[in-house]
Amino acid sequence: MPHSATNSANRLDRLPISTFHKTTIVALAFAYFFEFADINTFAITAPKVRVLWGSDVSHIAYVTSLSFVGMFIGSVVAGGLADRLGRKRTLTLTTMWFSVWSLATVFAWDMLSMGVFRVLTSAGLSAMTVVAVVYLNEVFPRAKRGKFQAYVIMIGICGTPATNLIASFVVPMGEQTWRLVYLWGAMGVLFLVFLRRLVESPQWLESRGRHDEAEAVLRDLESQATAEHGELPTAEEPAVAEPVAKPGLRMLKQKKFLFPTILLSVLWITQTIGFFGFSSWAPTLLAAEGVSVEDSIFFVALTTVGAPLGSFLAAQVTDRFERKWCLVVFGLIIAGSGLLYGLTFLPVLVVVFGFMVNLFERGYTALAYAYSPELYDTRGRSLGTSISYGVGRLSNAVGPLIIAALYSGYGYMTVFYFIAGTWIVGALALAIFGPATRKLRLEAAAAQANPA
Repeated sequence: MPHSATNSANRLDRLPISTFHKTTIVALAFAYFFEFADINTFAITAPKVRVLWGSDVSHIAYVTSLSFVGMFIGSVVAGGLADRLGRKRTLTLTTMWFSVWSLATVFAWDMLSMGVFRVLTSAGLSAMTVVAVVYLNEVFPRAKRGKFQAYVIMIGICGTPATNLIASFVVPMGEQTWRLVYLWGAMGVLFLVFLRRLVESPQWLESRGRHDEAEAVLRDLESQATAEHGELPTAEEPAVAEPVAKPGLRMLKQKKFLFPTILLSVLWITQTIGFFGFSSWAPTLLAAEGVSVEDSIFFVALTTVGAPLGSFLAAQVTDRFERKWCLVVFGLIIAGSGLLYGLTFLPVLVVVFGFMVNLFERGYTALAYAYSPELYDTRGRSLGTSISYGVGRLSNAVGPLIIAALYSGYGYMTVFYFIAGTWIVGALALAIFGPATRKLRLEAAAAQANPA
């Protein structure tokens, strides 16, 4: 095959799901599990350390806001690294990074050191997430990747309730036992055990002109699939490749890169403010409006049962329907459910509408993780995904301030109008400007089903 042609995507698209894909699912789900485990550790331990170190609420707010700044920086840096060093190597580095700094938090001695360690940990968490999203997109068949992305999220999201459960036992045990929660978060480093079973993305290798290495990886994956499933369908003819170019921020000058980056930035900004605005403030606002703290925490805990079910729902629809329209529908349902949640104080309705928000939000996230990388070619995929995701996370450095100002100035209901509004803006942006991706997935599925 001449080196002016590219065929990795075509050859990967017609592979059946085999042991390699299943191993990749387990590995990425493990990494996501500890990402979701670690992302809430500060919120869980903050009440304890605030008293221990004599800090006030503003210190907690600063650490929380700066953590999202860390997520933005980590995301963008990781996008560039994944283009230069490769997807697999960057996955290794980012996982080690967030695990090391989570472990360092075990030894934090005051709120300043805690803040520094949490910002560094958050940078690694966000970095690992975007690289994992890109990696899965590039090694799974186009026709099935959305479903498996959703399954990875479904498994990974269980890290949040698992951590909450562990913390509920560990934190009250003693004055310093909160530190064990961060030790648990650092267990994500065990992801490195799985890495030797993963391969470098052939699409990335090819985009860097390393055709011989890409060919070796492809032949190995094809031989494994043939041994498990028999003869493979013939791959589509290779497409003519563009000249190998160094990736970088200069791609922002290209319309085919800039347009999806702006669109996806809107998607992730509205998702981040909408989700964290709801999940972070719901128990606080309920308690402030007269619902007991114990009841508000219990109500919110019941609603989070919907989260893994939402990822499962996304897995059922993501590859069957146009992904952008699934995102639009899910976003509008979240907006309506969140608004109704704010309008009622009846316990049953609080739980029902809160459950709906969690269900469709996690489904929305799984859909967005599958949709985002599809809007780029291999050269722009990592950086574009990371910039838009990072901008979304950065927006939550100001999101809590907006919500606090709305609540103080205009009351309880305006917060839920604002949160619903963010979801509606995201849905409208996708409906009007979002490119469709289903046609390409259907063509890949047809090629696999009807080999030449």
